Order: sequence, then structure tokens, then C-alpha cells
Amino acid sequence: MKTALLVIDIQKDYFPGGKYELVNPLAAAKNAYMLLQCFREHGGHHVHIQHIALKPDAPFFVKGSTGSDIHDATAHFEGEPIVYKHYPNSFRETNLLEMLKEWKIERVVITGMMSHMCVDATTRAAADFGFKVIVAEDACATRDLQFDDTTVPADHVHKAFMAALKSYGDVMKSDEVIALLAGEKDLQS
Repeated sequence: MKTALLVIDIQKDYFPGGKYELVNPLAAAKNAYMLLQCFREHGGHHVHIQHIALKPDAPFFVKGSTGSDIHDATAHFEGEPIVYKHYPNSFRETNLLEMLKEWKIERVVITGMMSHMCVDATTRAAADFGFKVIVAEDACATRDLQFDDTTVPADHVHKAFMAALKSYGDVMKSDEVIALLAGEKDLQS
């Protein structure tokens, strides 16, 4: 099954010192990097997705700021495809769908940030477009959320969204994804 890796919004503002720090972003980025290297080494299609805020007074990912840059942990190499987006859904008003169709992709592996926002929106959209979906859950990160007087810890936010996304595809650990792909032998088939 022809598969592509989506690396969503692993950008500097989400890391320590950034404007919108997540919980354990480096651990998630390391797992995303492991998958990215697998796709690079085996000639698999992979796409970096970078969120750029439309408003200059946005709280993070401001156009031209270093915080909007892709983090070094999953560095974008020259010549690799990149999609710039302005909304949580990576398909909305971008060329991502056309790119995947051009490559004849049937399945996407999703990594990135934030679990409760862009990973969620992109996973649901990918399934709605007919792609088989795998979310590499340990290659995703999020943050604590506030609702009324309750703080929901990032770990609970992440697990709740991963549990919900199981209705849209498979939710697996990164090493399980690599084992699955290795068993299929060819990312291009």
C-alpha cells in the first residue's frame, strides 16, 4: 500500500523557550524523526507541514519569526516537500490533497503537534478523503488544557484524542509503525 508520512507543525514555538510550549515535545519529535528517517532511507514520500499564522499579532507561529521555523529535531532538508498552512486541518486551503493524489498515496502516517488540534483535524480530514490512516501516537504532543475551573493534564488530553482517533484509523507507537512498514517491505508499493 503506497504510504506517505505527514510531519505536522513540529515547530520551534512548541519547544522550551518558544511562545507556546507543549508537554514533552522533544520526546515526540524524536519519534517523529525516527519515522522520518525510515521514510527518507527507504524512498518513501514524506511531507513537512508548517503552520504560519495569518495575523501579525498571533500568539505564536508569526510569519518570519524563528518560532515558526521547523524544529531541528525534524529538520526539513532542501528539496523535501513542504506544505504551508494557516488552519488546523492540513488539507484546508493547501495543496496537500493534490500532492498525495499525484503520488497515488493510499495511506498516511501522521505525526506532529498538537494532538488535540492539528493532528486531530488532519487525521479526521484524511479519513474523510478516503485515506487509510495511522497515527503514530508517541510522535505527537500536546499541552494542558483549561475548561471552566478544570485543568486537564496534557497526558489526559493526548490519550482522550488518541482514543477518539481510533475511530478514524489505527493508533500505534512509532516502532510498531516501522515494524508494520518493514513487514510490507516497500513504501512505494
